[in-house]
Amino acid sequence: MAERDSKNNAGRQDKIWRKLGLKDFEYAMIVDQLGREPNPVELNMYSVMWSEHCSYKHSRSSLKLFPTESPRVVQGPGENAGVVDIGDGYAAVFKIESHNHPSAVEPYQGAATGVGGILRDIYTMGAQPIAFLNSLRFGPPDNDRGRYLLRGVVAGIGGYGNCVGIPTVGGEVYFEPCYRGNPLVNAMCVGVMPLERLVLGQACGEGNLVVLAGARTGRDGIHGVTFASEELSEQSEKDRPAVQVGDPFLGKLLIDATLEAVEKKLVQGVQDLGGAGLTCALTETASRAGTGLEIDLDKVPLREEGLEPFEILTSESQERMLFIVEPEHLSGLEDIFRHWQLPLTVLGRVTKGRLVRIFYRGEIVAEVPAESVAGGAPAYEPEGREPDYYRELSSFDPLSLPPLKDPGRVLLNLLSSPDIASKEWVWQQYDYMVRTCTLQGPGGDAAVIRLRESGKALAVAVDGSGRLTYLDPYLGGMLAVAEATRNVSCCGAEPIGITDCLNFGNPEKPAAFWQFRRAVEGMAEACRVLEVPVVGGNVSFYNEVEDEAIYPTPVVGAVGLLEDAGRHCGPGFKEEGDAICLLGPEEVSLGGSQLLKVVHGRVAGRPAGIDLGMEKKVQALLCRLVARGLVSSVHDLSEGGLAVSLAESCMAGGRGAVIELPLSTDPDLALFGEGPSRAILSLPEKNRDQVIEMAEEAGVELRVIGRVGGDALDICCGGGRFLKLRLDEMKKAFEEVFSWMMS
Repeated sequence: MAERDSKNNAGRQDKIWRKLGLKDFEYAMIVDQLGREPNPVELNMYSVMWSEHCSYKHSRSSLKLFPTESPRVVQGPGENAGVVDIGDGYAAVFKIESHNHPSAVEPYQGAATGVGGILRDIYTMGAQPIAFLNSLRFGPPDNDRGRYLLRGVVAGIGGYGNCVGIPTVGGEVYFEPCYRGNPLVNAMCVGVMPLERLVLGQACGEGNLVVLAGARTGRDGIHGVTFASEELSEQSEKDRPAVQVGDPFLGKLLIDATLEAVEKKLVQGVQDLGGAGLTCALTETASRAGTGLEIDLDKVPLREEGLEPFEILTSESQERMLFIVEPEHLSGLEDIFRHWQLPLTVLGRVTKGRLVRIFYRGEIVAEVPAESVAGGAPAYEPEGREPDYYRELSSFDPLSLPPLKDPGRVLLNLLSSPDIASKEWVWQQYDYMVRTCTLQGPGGDAAVIRLRESGKALAVAVDGSGRLTYLDPYLGGMLAVAEATRNVSCCGAEPIGITDCLNFGNPEKPAAFWQFRRAVEGMAEACRVLEVPVVGGNVSFYNEVEDEAIYPTPVVGAVGLLEDAGRHCGPGFKEEGDAICLLGPEEVSLGGSQLLKVVHGRVAGRPAGIDLGMEKKVQALLCRLVARGLVSSVHDLSEGGLAVSLAESCMAGGRGAVIELPLSTDPDLALFGEGPSRAILSLPEKNRDQVIEMAEEAGVELRVIGRVGGDALDICCGGGRFLKLRLDEMKKAFEEVFSWMMS
């Protein structure tokens, strides 16, 4: 039947594949792999699975650079989420993904379904989700459109996460003009499970049943992955049907039902229905297992009448799950889903061979090789070319600028800038204490989640480096990995794995692909030296509006392990009289700094370089210091440099600090310059000598620069006062920037 349809369609399709996002060359490959022309249903299946979003055809070769193995890695890239052994028979499961384009046209649902989608990736593996994080980037919130996107995305994240009862424990929010039309919404989820519970997304076992559970299928999200694989334009506002609609209450029921089925060992394989819907779930599970499937679309529960077969197959309706079930376990699975009042339908069975046959109203409407649809897309090697701006911006010397006239006012301006200012207005809308395992929530370097099962804890953080990667993609990629892993180390946790979300422009443009490739090379080098594997992630290309691309923005989600949940550290100064120490190298730069952006309105210069060997020493030393209880607080130095980090530690602890810098220091550079591998420590005087000795043994520079005390941040240089600001002054600047969001 499929062969007859292909003959009838040969002269009728009129290059419809172009409208579906396929190139002529790709269509020719499909014909070659099938041995005939595809019919319209098959063409739709290929078009969604060969989209950039699903096939990674422009990034596959670059992603092979990442180290993906370590003694702890149980499951790396290729499944729904990465799995890392955390001891005692348990594993951490985590992943990050983007929902950028949907959030640009429908911010609430775009963000909410991004959270719902990444959540399903975690419990699909058999893990109980324990934490959400997010990385967000917008244009400056200085107009109605910008504020609409900002409010909608934050509300969508909170609306879904709060309803399903999983805490949103951390994240980041940044603002640059290049994200004005194309915001970035990256969602991360972390789960925990017994290792024996691990289940994969594979359709194994001839004769096993293919079962669909959860929500009914509608027209929302049809060809959503195609929409996500092209640049945004004025037409995008009309593409709202390509944005999915979430139902967090049904999603919560699906979590509980799925985990119960996995725990009772009633399912052989589990796959969520996200991008490309049934087409993706069916062809990927069959391809991974090397099997075939026979599926009856008439059995799919529909939300509305009149859906065509291609619509049923490509719909991205949310809160749906596909199970591979041995026939003798079907009744047990039905009992569970009946208890949770969720629909459950047998769609077909696993077969020999590698063909996926789709029936509709008694006829075969599609008959395709699973591997061809799920893995047959071409792997491109795009041309990369250094962009014109790169050398020009790199040559700018920030030290040519005049000295600061009023450093105190400059610090207040930095504290009140949107990138640095308090994001409490965001996380107050999230329930970050639900499940009562959050030991350290939003506002610190990383969140810390207690593991009831073992007495251990996980530290989790997300960090991106858009502006720095724009100025130097290779260095920016390294810095993103170093920043994320250092943040979990500041809590005392050993980094055990990362997941990444790579947000870039159009890979078919040489400058954009050059940025991507160089950033991946930098990230891969950092992972190798720091010995941190990449266990999964996501690539989001085509983040452009009317030929204006976003900054190349690699976002890294890091997970660290604390052997003792009772031994973790935060950023706030705690005790009067504690010594304040600066840990790490002296090298800093004003290139790409917040000072340059906020005070001088420029994004230029070269960021400070990184010695990855030193970074590794610093992170290891931080873990040892916290584990031995020698430090009262630890805070990473990042945006705004030493001055901003000192101010943040003062405000977090409600205590002032007196700082003395050497006479030979350039105070502008020392206080506002930015560089990697550095942290501020506060520690009791009795521990001072031991900490200094441990730093010397580790080969890491440590300088005592002051003490905790008073009600102000008082910084002197060579005996003369450089700046002095009261805590209430700093808090007012830091906390009132986004007060309009709460109105």
